[in-house]
Amino acid sequence: MDERERRIGLNEAMFRQVNESVRDISADYEVPEFEIVCECGDLNCTDRIQVTHAAYEALRSESHQFAVIPGHEIPDVETVIADESAYYVVRKDAQEARVLAERTDPNT
Repeated sequence: MDERERRIGLNEAMFRQVNESVRDISADYEVPEFEIVCECGDLNCTDRIQVTHAAYEALRSESHQFAVIPGHEIPDVETVIADESAYYVVRKDAQEARVLAERTDPNT
């Protein structure tokens, strides 16, 4: 894995862990929707995405899936597999990125 892909993967993994904590907190308060951080590879990105609990659980059903703001996808590493209007669901396709996504998934 080249350094760029590794850095992108680690940034995305960090955002996923932040969002897992946000989901847990929102569940404690029984709110129907909550905001997650864009899970793109840009460490400086602070964009937010509004999701329902069901949408978030569907997103997290696969280690290789991440939520990103449209325009934040990285075509040489991932593919947009769903357009949810406010955000895209992307799937890691590059082998190294897939392995890193699996290894850093807190749900596995």
